[in-house]
Amino acid sequence: MRVTEKLVKSPEEEGVTLAYIRLTKDFEEIKEYVQHKGDTLIGYKKTRERAYVRIEDILYFETVDGLVFAYTADSVYEIKGRLYQVEDKVKRRTICRVSKTMLVNVEHITSVRTALNGRLYARMENGEEILITRRYAKEIEDCFMEDDDDERI
Repeated sequence: MRVTEKLVKSPEEEGVTLAYIRLTKDFEEIKEYVQHKGDTLIGYKKTRERAYVRIEDILYFETVDGLVFAYTADSVYEIKGRLYQVEDKVKRRTICRVSKTMLVNVEHITSVRTALNGRLYARMENGEEILITRRYAKEIEDCFMEDDDDERI
């Protein structure tokens, strides 16, 4: 694939051009990456300190006692709103629901293994294991596996 670079004079001229014969999965991923690179959510640390959290740095979201938390490799942030509202805000292919109370960023999954009764366990980059309920196992499989790969988890 050819890469062309061009130096521009102003921020208004900056951009990325994709040239393709057919919009393949690879091009869709590149497009989504460029469109959402650097997107942030406002989160609050335990000290109530407000912080901007990059969505690509979030391993998973979890709701506990009506509060939504975002977990990164080294911090936990409270996110205002309900889990379904957060899901709508971060609408992207790499954030998938794994249970009624949890969303996972599949880019931070290192492995997936089967459990009893059709459930799955996903091992995250930080070593934690996340239970994927039977109801959402297919969705994670679709997010995690290649489109042209016939192998099932």
